[in-house]
Amino acid sequence: MKKTILIVEDSETIRKFIAMALKITGFEVIEAIDGMDALEKLPLHKIDLLITDLNMPNLDGFLLIKTIRENPEYKELPIIILSSLGKDEDIKRGFESGANSYLIKPFNSKRILYEVSKYIPLKNE
Repeated sequence: MKKTILIVEDSETIRKFIAMALKITGFEVIEAIDGMDALEKLPLHKIDLLITDLNMPNLDGFLLIKTIRENPEYKELPIIILSSLGKDEDIKRGFESGANSYLIKPFNSKRILYEVSKYIPLKNE
């Protein structure tokens, strides 16, 4: 059975790029345009991993992660931050809010897949 990854990113271009890299590798992908959209979609699917931006309208990534972590059902859900915020305090805040990994934009698909493979085995492994 395919593993499902939820991508939370307000930039359609970046969202589609990540989705394509993950789909080619055999993952099911759900897309959300911001934190509120993600919180609505999360209970509707069995999500195996979440990739989120931080700077988004309505509900930013920090609050999204904090909200997810407050729900016991999602305590173990791997969360990868993918953000242009690269200062030490942003990274520290990301991990403190409950993220498992922190990637700084710009990025490439190999880097994303490497990070995902820490939590979910890739099909060709």
